[in-house]
Formats: sequence, structure tokens, C-alpha cells
Amino acid sequence: MLLKIDRLTKQFGHKIAVDRLSASLSPGIYGLLGANGAGKTTLMRMLCGILYPTSGDVQWNGRSILSLGEAYRDLLGYLPQDFGYYPDFTAEQYLHYIAALKGLDKQQARAKSHELLELVDLSAAARKKIRTFSGGMKQRLGIAQAVINDPCILILDEPTAGLDPKERVRFRNIISHLSADKIVILSTHIVSDVESIAGQILLMKKGQLLMQGTVKELTAHADGCVWICRVKPEDVPDFERRYTIGNVRHEQHEVELRIISEDRPAADAFSVEATLEDLYLYCFSDEHEHHAAGTACAIIN
Repeated sequence: MLLKIDRLTKQFGHKIAVDRLSASLSPGIYGLLGANGAGKTTLMRMLCGILYPTSGDVQWNGRSILSLGEAYRDLLGYLPQDFGYYPDFTAEQYLHYIAALKGLDKQQARAKSHELLELVDLSAAARKKIRTFSGGMKQRLGIAQAVINDPCILILDEPTAGLDPKERVRFRNIISHLSADKIVILSTHIVSDVESIAGQILLMKKGQLLMQGTVKELTAHADGCVWICRVKPEDVPDFERRYTIGNVRHEQHEVELRIISEDRPAADAFSVEATLEDLYLYCFSDEHEHHAAGTACAIIN
């Protein structure tokens, strides 16, 4: 199974939302990481065939998804940022309805709905109306409807936005469980949501793919650019003006700063191993725009 993205571009008027993006995806979990407005949703909608590209192509096993049409959509599972549901349906009724739309017969629909409600821990709420659900319960139901046809490609757009930490962990565990023999693309700007489960990270900025690789491969590019130093409380504002600060921790008489900088920020600063969050800040902090561009060129070329 191979999903190939070939120089994909989408332009709205004078704005280029996705700019000549290319990637090849085989089974596994891919974290699509980028700031709001990076083009993640536009890319996902093109991968689903909802939006047509201005230029470029998406191919499934060597064939354009535009020529595959309905056969390609049968392979897809999609959870948009705001998935549509009928508030007066029960969870069970809703899954039966989605199953019918996906072409499952009644027996298959009942069996699959029962299985998925159990998987996403909604069995006890199967006959409750969706309007009574919490945000986390609705998102879990969204996952169930997205995989009811056992798709080969599962696309999830900002699925953990607005969820509390416990729900986000539960959600990530469900995704991991479902990912066997599937291409799972998980879009987010929450670094921790992809760091622990994604085999590959795709880092997008301004419609372009800056980097692709494992967490270890990507964070290696920020090694030597992450520092810890301790300063007096009154010196913190000056450091905040001059540097990208990843973390601030107040101690008894000092403040410990985690600083992202190519240069040593203070004589007593010591270098530490970079995390994915550090890399994200390195690439997306406006004051280090030139650093991000240089890093991207070094990696892509």
C-alpha cells in the first residue's frame, strides 16, 4: 500500500495554501505537525478528494485518486475538525446510519457498531443521545464512524483539540490500536499528541513540507541549539526579548530558562538534548524565521 503525494499545490486566489508538497506514505502513523494556517487541513481535504488540487496529484498504488473515484473513497476513513452528527440520534443509531452510507448490510452494521462502541469505551452510552455527550465522547464516536468501513487510509484532522489531558491520552491509545496495516495521518499543532505515537513526523510550514522523519531524526537537527541557564528574576524579560524560550521554571532565588538558540545565550548555559517541542519552536518562532528556513534547506536538499 502506497499513498504518493506528487507536487501537490492548492491556491485560493492569490494565497497558496499548499505549495508543491511531495511525500510517499506506507502503512504506519504519520504526525502532520504545523502551526495554525500551515495548510494541514487543506492538504487533508485534498487527500480525501474533497478539494481538487490546483496542480499536482495524489496516487494510490500508482493510480490517481481522481481516476479511482468511489473506489478510493471506499478505502478512506475521515474525521474532520468538526464532524457532522445528529444530536437526537443515539450513538448506536448514528453508527448504524454511517454504516448504511458506507454500504454495510444491517447485520454487519450491528456487529461493527457493537465492536467499535466497545473499542472507544462508549458501550454504556450506546443508547444515549449524542447531544448529551461530552467533547471527548463525541470525538471517540467520531473515531468509531471514521473506521466503521475498516479503511486502509485513516485521516484525522486536529482530533484532540479541546480535549483534556486524560481524554487525549485515551484518544492516542485508540489510534495506536487501530493503526495496524493502515496509513494513519494525524494532523495537529499539539506536539505531545504525535510525539509518542507517530512513526514519522511531517513538519509543515506555510504550505510547504519542511522536514519528514522519525522524532529522533528530526530533533537531531536542533541539537546544539537548546540550552538551560539560570538567571536572576529581573533578567528574565531581557532574555525573553532576545531568545525563544521553551520553558520557564522559578526556583527559590533564580529562574531556570530553556532557551532555543544557535548561540550560547549565557556563559554558564549548558546544552541539552532537543525534543520535538524544541524543534517546533525552532522552526515556528517568528524571530528565528531565518534559522528555520536554513534548517529546512539543509534537510531537503
